Amino acid sequence: MNEPLPDADSARDGFWLRLILLVSALLVGAVAFLILGPRPSALEGRLDVSMLPALNATLNGAAALLLLTGFALVRAGRVDAHRKVMLAAFATSAAFLVSYVVYHWFKAGPRPYLGAHRGVYLTILATHVVLAAVVLPLQLVTLYRGWRMQRDKHRRVARVTFPLWLYVSVTGVVIFWMLYR
Repeated sequence: MNEPLPDADSARDGFWLRLILLVSALLVGAVAFLILGPRPSALEGRLDVSMLPALNATLNGAAALLLLTGFALVRAGRVDAHRKVMLAAFATSAAFLVSYVVYHWFKAGPRPYLGAHRGVYLTILATHVVLAAVVLPLQLVTLYRGWRMQRDKHRRVARVTFPLWLYVSVTGVVIFWMLYR
């Protein structure tokens, strides 16, 4: 009897989906500014961030493993374990984003690729960057749909989110290896 009316659910969903898009746009814009925009020259070198690329690769690798584990768990019908693992995957990706922002705030700019496979590197980098911007709102919508127990809607968006998120996580590790090893 106390269930919300369908219109109330739609209004609540609309509010949260608009908020997700706004937050995603602000985060993507902030990251783009940090990489492409000017930064105060006094910040460069003020903090030793040399270990952060390895941390970022580790976080990306951990996120990929968590995503695969979450996928296996949901396929096995272990929904509660799936939920916990996917929240851990999201937290790991969020920690990556914080570390990435700190690195680029205190570093002069992106490290140039000096290897022999420039075309391969640029293709991986371009797809990684574009899909990283796309996957952020998808992650948030997928989490929202799961949190609200909107299983059909959650599954539909998760079928898109999962492979993109996995690709971004794995290519983050590949980019690290191409730049730093």
